[in-house]
Amino acid sequence: MLLQRPGAHTVPDRMSGRAWAMLLVLCGAIFLEGVDVSMMGVALPSIQAELGMTTGELQWVVSAYVLGYGGFMLMGGRAADLLGRRRMFLFWLAVFLVFSGVGGFATEGWALILSRLVKGIAAAFLTPAGLSVITTGFPEGRLRNKALLVYAGTAAAGFSLGLVVGGLLTAISWRWVFFAPVLLTAAILAGAFVLVPKDDRSARSRSGFDLAGAISVTASVLLLVLAVERAAHTGWVTTALLLAASLASLAAFVLIERRSRSPLVRLGIFRSGPLVRANLGAVLFSGSFFAFQFIAVLYLQQLRGWSPLETGLALLAIGVDAVLAPTLTPWLVNRFGNVRVIFGGLLLAAAAYALFQPIALDWTYAAMFPTMILLGLAFALVYGPLTIAATDGIAEEEQGLAGGLLNTSFQFGAGLGLAVVTAVATAATAGRTSPQGMLDGFHTALYVPITAAALGVLVTAFGLRRTRPAADLGSRS
Repeated sequence: MLLQRPGAHTVPDRMSGRAWAMLLVLCGAIFLEGVDVSMMGVALPSIQAELGMTTGELQWVVSAYVLGYGGFMLMGGRAADLLGRRRMFLFWLAVFLVFSGVGGFATEGWALILSRLVKGIAAAFLTPAGLSVITTGFPEGRLRNKALLVYAGTAAAGFSLGLVVGGLLTAISWRWVFFAPVLLTAAILAGAFVLVPKDDRSARSRSGFDLAGAISVTASVLLLVLAVERAAHTGWVTTALLLAASLASLAAFVLIERRSRSPLVRLGIFRSGPLVRANLGAVLFSGSFFAFQFIAVLYLQQLRGWSPLETGLALLAIGVDAVLAPTLTPWLVNRFGNVRVIFGGLLLAAAAYALFQPIALDWTYAAMFPTMILLGLAFALVYGPLTIAATDGIAEEEQGLAGGLLNTSFQFGAGLGLAVVTAVATAATAGRTSPQGMLDGFHTALYVPITAAALGVLVTAFGLRRTRPAADLGSRS
């Protein structure tokens, strides 16, 4: 263990200075991923104006990243277990750096889209590798929980702060949305070479790599992400065909895994109730937030005429989770248990969306602020504890897989939430372009995040009766 000498029988109750430094590097990587995703949404209009991209081409700047990220996440998690977590983290962080620069120098739309696709694939490999470095380097219990809560809080803060940073950088040039991550990635890469420990070969999985399983599940994930993303842009026939192809690939994957001696995903891992509930909770929480953010941004910019920077500042209050996640959340988890904290956070999220539902054309920011601050608290209570629940009690050689599953769930949730809320908003407005017509459509569409958060509360409630007493929190589930 990183924090425990070989042969030691006692578990340390605090992190060493080197452990904190390593955690800072890993947090920097996940912060980078969150910032990179959120900055892009603010920069899209400027990119379209300079490169002359159509609206259809422009959406692929975002969609290519989602396809790469969601499609290769499971393969990335398994690669970390098989090939080494440090090796995967360093290599794909370097790839992320290079293609950030490629995107910044792009003069054609296709080059920009290609760079985003490769960055998404890089994130799919480095994210589960970084998470599994934490879950295998810190002993299970309070130290690991604390590290995961700091890590998850940093990820959420990166996303919320990226909205503001993106607005500031775009005011200079949209290309700095790509160049700024190059500088940050270089610093993180230098620190990672020194601080991330070398892989323990004896702890590495000795099974082979299931190539057929990797191809089939990646095809299934790619087709499903594509179907969800394109649902709002194409007819039902195309969507149905994509979904059918995804299901066929998934069926092939299950058959392959049942017969494989070295499966990519051991299907028995889904017998873990906490893992399944955590992944369902991730889908619903992520879907609810991205659906809300989509409506909130349209409301503020299209109806209220706010600038991208003003919109980012309005959403900045959600970033309070960066302070609460490493301070308040560990105390709550130790006091009340992981599941109860997640349950409370999802209740707060549902309440926050409900408070925003009666938006009007003359709402002040003071009327919106309760929603923003409650969402920040909800992020602090849900994001990190979900990461703990999805990896707690999982064998060390499958930590990369567990991390990959969780991040895949977050990505699917985001895509699904966006697709559903876009379809509902489009149907509700039905060509009504007046301010009141658009506002009525937003009112209807806001029931999507409210419903998703409520379903998350229901799913989590099934785990309440299994919640461990606070005194036993450090034990293995």
